[in-house]
Amino acid sequence: MQISAERERERGREREREREREGGVYSLNDRSPPPPVLIYLLRLKLGKLKVVRRQLLQRYEHQPFVSCLAGLYGCQWRRYQRAKAQPGECCCSRLECGSFALLIVTFILTLIFLYFWSEAQNDYNDFDWFNFGNLGFWFPWSVVLLVVAAALFTYIALLLVLAVCLLSEGQRLYLHWSHKIGILVTLTFSISATAVLSDLWSKEWTTLLLSFQVTAPFLHVGGVSLMTLLSWPIALHFFRMNKRVRQVALLSLFLAVLFALYLVPLGMYSPCIKEEGTLGPAPTLIGHRGAPMLAPENTQMSFEKAVEAGGEGLETDVTISYDGVPFLMHDSTLRRTTNVHEVFPNRTDTLASMFTWAELEMLSAGSWFLQRDPFGTASSLDEGERVRVQNQTVPTLKEFLNLAAQHEKMVIFDLRRPPQGHPYRDAWIARTLEVIHNESSINSSQVLWLPADQRGLVQEMDPELQQTSGDHSSIEELQEEHIVRLNLHYSYMSQEQIRKYASVNISTNLYVISQPWLYSLAWCAGVHSVTTNALHVLKKLQRPLFLMTPDEYSLVWILTDIISAFLITAIFIFHWWRERGLPFWSGSRQVNENGPYSKFRTELSDVWSISSISVRGEAQSSPITPNLPTITEEPPV
Repeated sequence: MQISAERERERGREREREREREGGVYSLNDRSPPPPVLIYLLRLKLGKLKVVRRQLLQRYEHQPFVSCLAGLYGCQWRRYQRAKAQPGECCCSRLECGSFALLIVTFILTLIFLYFWSEAQNDYNDFDWFNFGNLGFWFPWSVVLLVVAAALFTYIALLLVLAVCLLSEGQRLYLHWSHKIGILVTLTFSISATAVLSDLWSKEWTTLLLSFQVTAPFLHVGGVSLMTLLSWPIALHFFRMNKRVRQVALLSLFLAVLFALYLVPLGMYSPCIKEEGTLGPAPTLIGHRGAPMLAPENTQMSFEKAVEAGGEGLETDVTISYDGVPFLMHDSTLRRTTNVHEVFPNRTDTLASMFTWAELEMLSAGSWFLQRDPFGTASSLDEGERVRVQNQTVPTLKEFLNLAAQHEKMVIFDLRRPPQGHPYRDAWIARTLEVIHNESSINSSQVLWLPADQRGLVQEMDPELQQTSGDHSSIEELQEEHIVRLNLHYSYMSQEQIRKYASVNISTNLYVISQPWLYSLAWCAGVHSVTTNALHVLKKLQRPLFLMTPDEYSLVWILTDIISAFLITAIFIFHWWRERGLPFWSGSRQVNENGPYSKFRTELSDVWSISSISVRGEAQSSPITPNLPTITEEPPV
């Protein structure tokens, strides 16, 4: 009986399989060999399943990238914490819109401050010594400020990139509260630092404007490239927007900024854009207090280093001691560049001119250089040079002039008048001339006489002195005083003025120029000489860093704009073509089923629903395979 029942069930299963074959259905669980046509269709079906599976996996594997973006921006690491936003729709709440707008404003202000302070490197030394005078201790505030500004800018730039990427991925923005605090701190820092530096160092804005004469072509290319990159998400959102007003506003703002960048070069001026063959000789280099990057300023070692580096002139500052010895000292006190606090602790803030020469000889003028390392170059000195630095003393004007005479270098110096009650208060000019004429071996023609007091009397006493003025006066006034050279701050740099003075044989010296880009600009402007802290750096320049002919500049400008316009047009056409057949309307809401922002469900049931796709219709519609059976795939139990 059991055997008969078993045979009956086997016959039933056989009849069931026979009916399935007659009905045109072939089961993958059937152990009988399938027909060849079914094998072909099976392979075709499995190939399509592989394509669908690959597409699903690509979409599923894309989620970690979005999770990383949302996690870094809003600490939303899990998928359920996020909300989708179709391109063209509102990307976030009003609070988050305000946060995003504040992020953009902070990015712009931080960028401005970072550019402003990075271009002010030429005057970092003055900034640090200014703080030393007010705070009483040395610290490289300028470099710290630059590092902080760069770090904050990088932080804000990364947040902005994350926000743009999230919008491009169709995610609603949610900025974490810690980032909101960070944005406010960065914004406060940028505004405060800019305001303080504008008050203390207003001339740095002139430096910023001068920098545009060198960096503007590169900034133009960078700005146009950035707008070209932004055209992709802008075009995507433009064609997905439902409201015409938003479309017009978005496109108008984008085009306004773009065309402004396209036309910026029309208002640009740079002396380094000149015809080939019109560049004059490089400005001669005058060591500012010697070579202060290589040795302590205003010391014998510093001036020797300046001569070794190839300087054509030497600059210094002269003060007269209480007993009538002219010596080299820039500051009104000895606190910054000597060890007066150790030798005369009760006279730290006493004027340098109130010390006798015997007292000045007791001071070290070099040990501070190793302790404070103002230019970060002390580490380059060998052991012998370090010992020599510590043995440097305050030099006299006589020693300075004899060194210049020995190496046939011209000299220029500021002369400080002694204070009230000083024995040489009224004889300071005469005493200085006495050293030049009677105590040193220098020729008067090597001296650029800068002091403006009693200039007429000095001219009569020694006509060979090269009268030099620090005033930006008219040509008539300069000629009346027999001025042959101007000594001006670099912020007064003007190619037109320099040419005008040169036409009446008045040369121009600019101080203090230590950055290669600023020296390049002075070179292109026709400056005759510059006073510098970086003789060893500027001497290596063989040509200006930026030099182009008008034709070359026009070619770069026009080519950049044309390529950008072509790419932006192509991007907008591509998005218009792609979106033309994708959107359809469901009620009042636009849905994009086939676009890159369609929602994909990756639950297990979705995978099985796709894996059970039937090819019955395809088989029936094929003219060469009529009435073919359909393949069905059964999930394993």
